[in-house]
Amino acid sequence: MGRALVIDDQPNMRRLITKILTGMGHEVIEADNGLDGLARYKEHHPELVVTDIIMPGMEGIETIMQLRRLSSDLKIIAVSGVGDGGSGLYLNAARKLGAHRIVPKPFRAADLENAVEALMPSAA
Repeated sequence: MGRALVIDDQPNMRRLITKILTGMGHEVIEADNGLDGLARYKEHHPELVVTDIIMPGMEGIETIMQLRRLSSDLKIIAVSGVGDGGSGLYLNAARKLGAHRIVPKPFRAADLENAVEALMPSAA
């Protein structure tokens, strides 16, 4: 079991991701934007972060860059549902800037579970 931080400005999406992660045995901390996410990361030091890309306050790309500066070992999964072509561009940028896995929205629970398992295989 690991500790995960879910950063997403949409409450329903945050709850869905939290449900998936807790179902996998992880303890989950939630944040509704990148600034809050960074504060919660510093407070709780999770092993995994799942972050949205488009959010108010501090968007996901900047959040990933800041998290990567704080920890080179942190596992990061980026999720995004930006338009048809836009999501791929944002997610590819997220990967280049430090996300280990990318998951386009909408996703199936298995898509996120597989990404988490690839990064934290002992969690299940």
